[in-house]
Amino acid sequence: MWTSGRMSNAKSWLGLGMSLYFWGLMDLTTTVLSGTPTPPGKLEAFLSDKPQSHSRTKRSWVWNQFFVLEEYTGTDPLYVGKLHSDMDRGDGSIKYILSGEGAGVVFTIDDTTGDIHAIQRLDREERAQYTLRAQALDRRTGRPMEPESEFIIKIQDINDNEPKFLDGPYVATVPEMSPVGTYVIQVTATDADDPTYGNSARVMYSILQGQPYFSVDSKTGVIRTALMNMDREAKEYYEVIIQAKDMGGQLGGLAGTTTVNITLSDVNDNPPRFPQKHYQMSVLESAPVSSTVGRVFAKDLDEGINAEMKYTIVDGDGADAFDINTDPHFQVGIVTVKKPLSFETKKSYTLKVEGANPHLEMRFLNLGPFQDTTTVHISVEDVDEPPVFEPGFYFVEVPEDVAIGTTIQIISAKDPDVTNNSIRYSIDRSSDPGRFFYVDITTGALMTARPLDREEFSWHNITVLAMEMNNPSQVGSVPVTIKVLDVNDNAPKFPRFYEAFVCENAKAGQLIQTVSAVDQDDPRDGQRFYYSLAPAAANNPNFTVRDNQDNTARILTRRSGFRQQEQSVFYLPILISDNGQPVLSSTGTLTIQVCSCDDDGHVLSCSPEAYMLPVRLSRGALIAILACIFVLLVLVLLILSMRRHRKQPYIIDDEENIHENIVRYDDEGGGEEDTEAFDIAAMWNPREAQAGSASKTRQDMLPEIESLSRYVPQTCAVNSTVHSYVLAKLYEADMDLWAAPFDSLQTYMFEGDGSVAGSLSSLQSATSDSEQSFDFLTDWGPRFRKLAELYGASEGPAPLW
Repeated sequence: MWTSGRMSNAKSWLGLGMSLYFWGLMDLTTTVLSGTPTPPGKLEAFLSDKPQSHSRTKRSWVWNQFFVLEEYTGTDPLYVGKLHSDMDRGDGSIKYILSGEGAGVVFTIDDTTGDIHAIQRLDREERAQYTLRAQALDRRTGRPMEPESEFIIKIQDINDNEPKFLDGPYVATVPEMSPVGTYVIQVTATDADDPTYGNSARVMYSILQGQPYFSVDSKTGVIRTALMNMDREAKEYYEVIIQAKDMGGQLGGLAGTTTVNITLSDVNDNPPRFPQKHYQMSVLESAPVSSTVGRVFAKDLDEGINAEMKYTIVDGDGADAFDINTDPHFQVGIVTVKKPLSFETKKSYTLKVEGANPHLEMRFLNLGPFQDTTTVHISVEDVDEPPVFEPGFYFVEVPEDVAIGTTIQIISAKDPDVTNNSIRYSIDRSSDPGRFFYVDITTGALMTARPLDREEFSWHNITVLAMEMNNPSQVGSVPVTIKVLDVNDNAPKFPRFYEAFVCENAKAGQLIQTVSAVDQDDPRDGQRFYYSLAPAAANNPNFTVRDNQDNTARILTRRSGFRQQEQSVFYLPILISDNGQPVLSSTGTLTIQVCSCDDDGHVLSCSPEAYMLPVRLSRGALIAILACIFVLLVLVLLILSMRRHRKQPYIIDDEENIHENIVRYDDEGGGEEDTEAFDIAAMWNPREAQAGSASKTRQDMLPEIESLSRYVPQTCAVNSTVHSYVLAKLYEADMDLWAAPFDSLQTYMFEGDGSVAGSLSSLQSATSDSEQSFDFLTDWGPRFRKLAELYGASEGPAPLW
């Protein structure tokens, strides 16, 4: 029997630990499990012949846990606890061995006394607990005296870690002019100490730098504004230092700090203003439309969307000649030419320009108005202008069969200046590389210079130039677009090589091919094709042509009984005509092969030599054979799968196992080899458990128990659902002739109230020695044989550990 400093493992107590688990978890009320022995007298009271009360008290021990403080700085090894076996008589015959996590490196055990010490400095933040195993061996023979037992050493926390801001430094933004108490950001400090033990991880926040502008909530770490009317234009950036202190902020706590960089974001609280009220600009009269004349700027101290500006011309005599647009990058107003200017017509203009913020905030309207105006004077300067064409664009249509030298358009230009110089015309040859056109140098008459072909070039885009004789640098230009109109000069024809087949078993009037045609011409009324047999084949006895009246035609058979041996290929000439003026036509040839086909009209062979080849399987026969093979494979796989499932043993998946396994032993009473357990779900329906229990039998063990159910008052069965279920499970185990001696909840739940055995716990034992005889334990059956050996046959009191 193992003891960990003061009480033994529940293994040799034959399931007493199971009842402790069922009636309530053990309460640490007398010691902190650091190896202190249990107060003496517990077992003696149990052995005394004094009547024992059946009322339950809180347990004061947990046999398999130790606790030790971290960061021990002493020079001697730190005592953790003591393990002891009741087989140890103190003569050194028992050798204790420690194994598991940290054994021999972090923890050592005195192999004679069982004392456990920590030989290294422990850090709970690195590891909170260690799971170890202890074994007692006969020092002489090396034979295990006790089964190997597992226990846990837990590391208790001390305040050795300061709070840390894992996400720092922080960056936050808050709008300027925000009210007091506006949320800015929340900072969080993490303390590696145990939050469930003491105040080591209880953090309080305070502000070290950043007052009086900001404040921090001491519990949540939320930073808020603490000063009114913080102006971004005056100060934009703030560096706030926040401190987090553990121990609830008390004296002696550890502290950590972080930096929060807070930026005031802009709001529209500054109206725009023009730095100058008058702008003077000038522009050449030759400036093209949309060219820039000048820029105006309304200054705004805000930024981003709050500094966006919209400029408009609100008055002046130049509103129809000029326009103003806003540059989105620099927020300046760009004055541009709206229409062509003429120095000879008007020499100056005046504009009144307004600049305004399009995005306003209602709470700052009292600081406005958020707009301003300025005056712009624009002078038009005279220049020597190139010739100007009227109109500025020409569109000409000409048939493709026009004769060379025909005038198709008169191009006209004039000098806009007062001097009105003479003009000379020419064609920009880069726009007419094929030299299809020519322009008269003095009159501007545009003529054809080469034959035109719409099918080659249906459009021509040329540029005609006009140059002043007195100043050759002054050149004007005009685009001329020429559309070449279609003339019916191309005959229709087949778009591709047509090749068809006719079956030997074809009947008269059977469709063998549909043909269509193409024509490069593009008549205004659309294409219309007519199909017929060529005159040389007008009386063809084999095939005929039917016009579908939709620019397609059908080729039909005129007879049946085609034979490859007689003629394997036919060449059918087809005449195709269009609807143009004049009508043009061409002859296309359709190649028709005679083929052998099946009854559905599918081609088998189009070669006469195919008759000499051996008969082959058809496509349908191949598909049927493949389908049969596939079905056979599926059946074989299904049979193999069923055999495999039949051979597999029934194994309960751990994830699907709903049993509640408590403790398993290899000692008498079931032991560790007993893997059977009860179904805790059945506790919710005890009637079904009672009804079905009688039919369940076990085939693996011989009967070894005499039921205790006859000693249990039946009135207990109606007190609670759980109690009824336990009665049913006990009755099931008693009636099962092959039931194993389970060391589980279903077998050993009945101790204490309602049990003839009374309480089997040593915690309620008296402190005095007892001479009571426990020979009656031998009458309880094999399951209580161990208790009978421990208490009935013992000469003296059992040792307490």
